[in-house]
Amino acid sequence: MSTTDDMNPEVVALGNPNLSFSFAERRTLMNFIQTIILWILAGIAAIPLISVLWMLISRGGVRLSLAIFTELPPAPFEQGGGIGNAILGTLVMVAIASLISIPIGVLGGIYTGLINPDGRFASLVRFVGKVLTGFPSILAGVFVYAWLVIMMKTYSAVAGGLSLAILMLPTVLLTAEQAFRMVPQRMKDAAYGMGCNSTQVATKIVLPTALPGVMTGVMLAVAGASGESAPLLFTALFSNYWIGSFTEPTASLSILIYNFSAMPYENQIELAWTASLVLVLIVLVFNILSRSFGTRRV
Repeated sequence: MSTTDDMNPEVVALGNPNLSFSFAERRTLMNFIQTIILWILAGIAAIPLISVLWMLISRGGVRLSLAIFTELPPAPFEQGGGIGNAILGTLVMVAIASLISIPIGVLGGIYTGLINPDGRFASLVRFVGKVLTGFPSILAGVFVYAWLVIMMKTYSAVAGGLSLAILMLPTVLLTAEQAFRMVPQRMKDAAYGMGCNSTQVATKIVLPTALPGVMTGVMLAVAGASGESAPLLFTALFSNYWIGSFTEPTASLSILIYNFSAMPYENQIELAWTASLVLVLIVLVFNILSRSFGTRRV
C-alpha cells in the first residue's frame, strides 16, 4: 500500500482548501465594507441639509401660529405681525406663472415629442428649452423689467408671474416631451389598428398615459419658482400690504426674507426665519406631489 493511501483524510482536507468558498467570503466582506463606506459618505453629504433644516425648525418654528398666516408684516419697533401678504403674493405669482408656462410647455412637448419629433423646428424648440434651463434667473427679471415694468411704469404681480413663467417653461417643456416619448409605440399602433384617428390617439391614449410624467415636471417647476427671489426684485418688488390688484407691487416670501434678514430688529429677524421655514415647507409639498405623480401608473 502506498504512502498516499495511508494519509489521514483530515490532513488531505487541510492541504486543499475550498477556494470557491474563500472567494465568496472575500466578496461578501468587500460588499459589506463598500456598503458601510457608502452609508458614511451619504451621512456626511446629508449633514449640511439636516443642519439647515434643524436650524429652520428650531429658530423659525417658534413663531409659527395662526397670526403668521393672517397678519401683515410689522413696522420697525413693532412686535408681533405676520407674513400673510407674502404667502398670498407668492401663491398668486406662481399661479400666474403656471397659467402661462404650463399650457405652452405641454403643447410644446406634444409637438416635439409626438407631432414632429425629428423636424428642424422641433430641434430648435428643444435646443432653446435646454438653453433656458441654465438661464440665470436674474436675467429673466431684467428682461421682464425692460419689456413690461418700464412700459407699465409700475412693478406688479403680472410682471413677477411672467418672469417666473420664463424659468418654469423649460422644465415643463422638456419633462412633457420625455413623458410623451415614453408612451409605448405598441399602444398607439393598437389604437390606430382599432380605427382611431390621430386626435383620438392623442387624447385617449397618449395624454392619459403621459399625464403622471407631465405632472411631475409641472410640480418640479412650481417648486423651483416658489423659491425664486432675484427675478422678483426687478418685477414685483415688495409691498407691506395685501395684494389689491395684479398691476401693483406685490409681496413674496423670498423678498420678505431678503429684506427682514438685513434689518437690525429682532422681531423682523425672527419673522425672516419663520418665513424661511414656511417657504421650505411649500417647496417640500410640491416636491412630494411631484414624487407621488411620478410613481403613478396608468
